[in-house]
Amino acid sequence: MNKQNYKEVSTIGRWGRMHGRYLKDNHPVRYTVLLLSGKLNGYLVEFDQQAKKQLELIVQQMAEREGVTEQLKLENQMKWVARMNNIQSRAAEIVNHDIIYN
Repeated sequence: MNKQNYKEVSTIGRWGRMHGRYLKDNHPVRYTVLLLSGKLNGYLVEFDQQAKKQLELIVQQMAEREGVTEQLKLENQMKWVARMNNIQSRAAEIVNHDIIYN
């Protein structure tokens, strides 16, 4: 394959894979239609990107609302890490519930 014919292949990330399994298990007709039309991978890649953006936005909003700032990171790094891990976990649950399995 020469460079002119090379098309960049995007990989399906965590959120796209989870949604793909959800579709396959709970909406097999929709999954099969996407698969047979050749649109499944593109759909899941785009879905994954949207879920990542939503996760980032939720984490940012929660951190701002809860006062988890760069100042806290400078003053008490362990506390900042613990609070950010907690926020990340809660944000992932929101993405799972509202986006992946909905």
